[in-house]
Amino acid sequence: MQLSTKGRYAVMAMTELAGRGDGRAVSLAAIAEHQQISRPYLEQLFARLRREGLVQSVRGPGGGYRLARPAASLSVAEVVEAVDEPLRATRCAGHGAGCMQGGARCKTHDLWEATGRHLREYLGAISLADVLAGRLGGIVERAA
Repeated sequence: MQLSTKGRYAVMAMTELAGRGDGRAVSLAAIAEHQQISRPYLEQLFARLRREGLVQSVRGPGGGYRLARPAASLSVAEVVEAVDEPLRATRCAGHGAGCMQGGARCKTHDLWEATGRHLREYLGAISLADVLAGRLGGIVERAA
């Protein structure tokens, strides 16, 4: 299972906003430069993030985007899901019919479903403030 560029870049951009900490708007050009992400791609992501209420846009001189809530209250999972990135590891859509012919579930369905659930719980427990502070939870420390 791999998180797409869309989800990774959204988290990178939101962490850039969170790192500014002063509440001032940050231009997409500045985020693009610091995170080395194309500006047109960021425009697509920020349209979704704004629609989901995670960022606010500021017009005029000095305009750009800022977090709609404090970084400590925005989880990584919220950011990823806001850009339409599902946090699941199964190849089927989930509840009900499986991905096999006739709607059967494959033998590994429960394994991948549990993996996706753990990923969602883990990313849901990590805020943008945690990412900035390097507080990534027990899973990362145990793996090191």
